[in-house]
This record gives sequence, structure tokens and C-alpha cells, in this order.
Amino acid sequence: MSFAPCIVIPIYNHKDAIGATVAHLAVHGLAVFVVDDGSDEPTQHVLAALARQYAGQLTLLRLPVNGGKGAAVMAGLRAARAAGYTHALQIDADGQHDATDVPRFIDAARAEPGAVILGRPVYDESVPKARLYGRYLTHVWVWIETLSLTIRDSMCGFRLYPLALACDLIDRVRLPTRMDFDIEILVRLYWRRAAFRSIPTRVTYAADGVSHFDVLWDNVRISRSHTRLVFGMLWRLPMLLAHKLMPRRSATATATATATATAESPQDWWRIAERGSHLGMSLLALSCKLFGRRFTSLWLHPIVAYFLLTGRAAREASRNYFRRLGEAAPQDDTPRPGWLSAYRHMLAFAQSGFDKLAAWSGRVNTADVTFEDPSAFEALVASGKGALVIGAHLGNLEMTRALAARGAYAKVTAVVYTEHARRFNSVLASANSEFARHLLEVSDFGPETAMMMQERVDAGELLVIVGDRVPAHEAGRTTEAQFLGSAAPFAQGPYVLAHALGCPVYLFFCLKERGGYRLYFEPFAERIELPRRERAQHLAAWAQRYAARLEHYCRKAPYQWFNFFDFWASPKRGANGRT
Repeated sequence: MSFAPCIVIPIYNHKDAIGATVAHLAVHGLAVFVVDDGSDEPTQHVLAALARQYAGQLTLLRLPVNGGKGAAVMAGLRAARAAGYTHALQIDADGQHDATDVPRFIDAARAEPGAVILGRPVYDESVPKARLYGRYLTHVWVWIETLSLTIRDSMCGFRLYPLALACDLIDRVRLPTRMDFDIEILVRLYWRRAAFRSIPTRVTYAADGVSHFDVLWDNVRISRSHTRLVFGMLWRLPMLLAHKLMPRRSATATATATATATAESPQDWWRIAERGSHLGMSLLALSCKLFGRRFTSLWLHPIVAYFLLTGRAAREASRNYFRRLGEAAPQDDTPRPGWLSAYRHMLAFAQSGFDKLAAWSGRVNTADVTFEDPSAFEALVASGKGALVIGAHLGNLEMTRALAARGAYAKVTAVVYTEHARRFNSVLASANSEFARHLLEVSDFGPETAMMMQERVDAGELLVIVGDRVPAHEAGRTTEAQFLGSAAPFAQGPYVLAHALGCPVYLFFCLKERGGYRLYFEPFAERIELPRRERAQHLAAWAQRYAARLEHYCRKAPYQWFNFFDFWASPKRGANGRT
């Protein structure tokens, strides 16, 4: 849906000011919804005249009984959404807000369609000092209720809502209908991970202005609302603290999430944004250093619960994976698709990332990592030769790379597509200066890449790449192989690279077992040849051999394969694998 803003004005007995307010707003050419909150008869006559004067631009709604500002605003928002508008600019009827700022609000919303745009009042000498100072008490309570300073002013009646976000809230939650509405809707939108932007705007109080703020009862209502919100904050405390570790909802997410889900191909894993903020990851790293792994790992549970509830695509991908795992070769111990298996799957992923951080921070001992059979690895290291090692997003590849860097057992360099995980990699780099030295970022596995890596192999380095993910810039270079009962696209790059390097190839998997990590290092090919005339057949054979070993280890550790997207989708098939 295209960007379609309008204006909503709640009014109660402001017959002397409403004419000028509408006139100042009408020049912007936006549709105006005026909600009469049970005004007296003189005000009704004025509103009827305005409806005739601005016919085609102004829609007049009337509530038969005065229900309060909140009730009027909610009625206006619902009406605007029903009329097909995407955003509504709320503004008071008494003329205290500067209508010339309307384009600034509209431009801000157009730039960030998912954000709530708030007016931040700039007062002149007309502001009553008691009201000015009283507002700050509410601001402090809002900062406590949100554990944030994001909402700088929660009482300004000049604000713009994304209608889908606001109407979903007011349809699901019973919000107050009086002056406390402006405060509570913002706090609850914050709890729902909405983004906020503030715009300074001039506010003037007319000397003869009419105020419907009841000093006694409205303050009682606001106090009651804050009490309710504080208890709501305490109930949500684990989730709110988890939110502090992550960026707030993308300002464009609300408006574009549905279109993105249908427009992007499910196999485009690199389009999936890296979730989690650099600050949040850094806080976990700091907590690990100060309080240890055991205490810090407790935070993973509320964080994973949040991602489970909000990550529908990853949740469905996990469900799809476990369904295929069970259908391909049913076993009693195979996890069943569902919320519990998805939670355990995501928790294993979080614990794997946490262990990577611990390994690079020097908090994992070599005794925690053992080889199932070290003979192949020891023989390779003793030979001094370089090799290509193909791993997977299974278990924890970083564990061995970190230990190798610390112990100088071998020169191990990871070949990665780091543009998808820059935040996490930067945290690992800050934990150990050796991290970046053992990381080689590429965007493709073409001839240039092979030439760049040849020197490293000749110097005896082990180049570690993954074979279960298609590089972002070579989506067409895939070979289908049977994996968990269905054809899936596997990258040709590892085998093309191995052919170009002419070096031995090994498979490597690192699984978490019985509290530690067990390494599986096995020969794959002494040399991979790809004859020109039979290139496609040879690539398919090598990909199928790799897929068979990957399936073996997925069954061995079903919760430790971390591809949270539809792995079986391809450019030629839909998400369900149909042509």
C-alpha cells in the first residue's frame, strides 16, 4: 500500500478555535477527520458549517456522548484506516500547535513509514508553569516504564501514527479513553518494539484558551495509568531487558513486512537482516568477562523466547527442517516439529554463538574440545601441507579456529561471507585481536578467489569454508543433491575452488556433546578433478557426497544445524519445493 496520510482532530467544545485550526491545516491538502466528542449545540453548528465549507476534504464524525480525548482519537484512527489511509497525524483542536510543521511530520513519516513521529514541544512564555513542571513527572514515569529515554515527551497531542500499528494495538488492548490515553498508547507501542522519532515544534497557549484538563480527576487517571504501566513493565521486565540488547523495530518494517515476505525469494538468505544490535552483543561479552559464562548464559533464555515469538520466518524454517528430518528416516528420538523444538533449536544457536565468544575470549579450555579420531588431522598438520576444509552451519566451526589461533597447532583461516554478520564478527574481533587475521571475506568463489587463496594453501594454511550455503553473488551456481528426502541446492563453489587449488580436501564438523565439543575431521578427497565434458556430473557427485555426510551429522545432532531459512527452495521452485 502506498503512503497515504491524513489528519485526525478530536474536539470537545472548542467552537471558537476550531475554524482557524482547520483553515491552517487545510492548506496542506490532506484529508481531515474531525471527531466531535459529544460537544454542545453551538459547537455542533460550527462543525456542520466547516463540513460544508471543506466538503470533500473534511469528514465529520460525531460521538453522541462525551467519552474523552482518547475515545475520540481512537474513533478517528479507526475511521481513517477504514477509509484506506496508512498514517494519521493527530493534532489538538485548540490551535496551540504550529500547523506549519505538518510537512515536517509527513516527510519524517514518509522516510520512515513504521515510526511513530512525536512532537517535542518548544514552549514560549505563554505556557503555564504548573503544567510545564508537572509534565516532567510523567516523563520520568514513562522513562521508567519503558526503561528508555526514547519517548522524550509523552503528552504532546501533536503526533503521527502508522495506522496499522496503532489500530492493531487499540483493537487488542483496552486503552484509557481520557487524557491518559496519549501517555499509555505510546508506552504500549514502545513495548511492541515500535520505533520513535521526535520533531521539535512550537507550542503556544492562548490567554483565553479553553482547557478540558481536570486538575483533580485527570491527574488521578494519569496516576492510575502509571501504576498500571509500572506493573506492566515489571511483568515484562525480562523481555524489556532483552529488547535493550537488540535494535528496535525497523522504521520501515511495519509498512513493508508483508510485501517483503512475498517479493523476496525464500532462498535469498543473505537478504535476512542480522538480528541483534552491536550494543547488545557487546553487553553479553562484557557480562561474560565480569560474571562468567554460567551467569551470562541465563540471559539467553528470554532473548531466545523473544526471537521465537517474533521470528516467524525462522520459526517456520525450523519447523520445516524437523518435518523433513522426521519424514526422511523416522526415528524415536527425532525432534517433532513445533514450538518446543523451535525453541530448543534457537537456544542451541544462541548457545553456539555464546560459545564462539567464550572461545575467542579465552574462556574455553583445550580439554573441553576433543577429536573423535585425531589421526587424519595430526597427519595433515605433520605434513606441513595446506588443505581445503569444508564445514557446515552445524555445531561450532569457530571453536577449533579459536583454539588453533591460541595454541598455534595449525594456521586455520575461515573463508566467509561476513556482510551478513558484521555486528557479531566485530564483537568477536574485539574479544581477540587474532580474529580478523584468521578471517578472509569473499563474495564469490570464482577464479580471482582461487588465486587469492593459492598463496595461503601453498604456505600450509587450512582454508575452512562451508558447503551448505549459497554465496550471495552466485545464486545461480548451484547443484541439486538429495538432502533429507528432497532435492536441495548446494553451492558448487567449494568443489570448483578445490579443483583450482589442487589440494587435499577434508570435511570438518564440530558438535556439542556432553557439555563439551567433539571434532569430526575426515578425508573427503585427495584431489578434486572436474573434467570439462563431465563437469556437471562430477559437481553433482561431490555435492551429493557432501550432502550425505551433512545429513549423517544432522541426525547425530539435530538441534545444531543452523540454517534458519527454507534451505530447499531454489530460484526454480517455490518455498514448498514445487515447480
